[in-house]
Amino acid sequence: MSTPRILVFGGSLRAGSYNQKLATIAAAGAREAGAEVTLIALRDFRIPLFDEDLETEEGMPENARKLKAIFAEHDGLIIASPEYNSTITAALKNSIDWVSRANTPDEEPLSVLKGKSAAILSASPSGYGGARSLTQLRPFLENIHISVLPDQVSVPKAYEAFDADGNLADAAQQAAVKALAAALVAKLS
Repeated sequence: MSTPRILVFGGSLRAGSYNQKLATIAAAGAREAGAEVTLIALRDFRIPLFDEDLETEEGMPENARKLKAIFAEHDGLIIASPEYNSTITAALKNSIDWVSRANTPDEEPLSVLKGKSAAILSASPSGYGGARSLTQLRPFLENIHISVLPDQVSVPKAYEAFDADGNLADAAQQAAVKALAAALVAKLS
């Protein structure tokens, strides 16, 4: 059986994002479980808001094409979703909207997303740990044919959850993030 390829990223554009830190921990967990892992930051793929008129007039923006190509190379996703006003970020939604688009008339919509599996997690300064964003993210991903693992991890009080090295100060939380990543690797293996 081939080694699963997993794409890992946080849904924030902010430098120093708690969710990008969480994504980094999950990426380490997936590597330790035997996956080939690509860790990216959405801030490195600045793309305009999805606009079908822009797409018709100019085609898919270059950074959206690059991001879509990266998604296409992977079997699974680990997404660390921030919670903005009790839902997912515009950056996360916009990125997936662009990636879902067909580049050519013969390409099926959603083709780079269909059949993938995902693990979702979140970190937030709130006491809910971003769990409300995950209640929005799960059905969104499932609707576009991505199978989401039933377990998820939410890290509350993110402003105090990480140590100076970017690890979670709570060993049980750190282990839960890595276990979630390992569960995705096991599903894909």
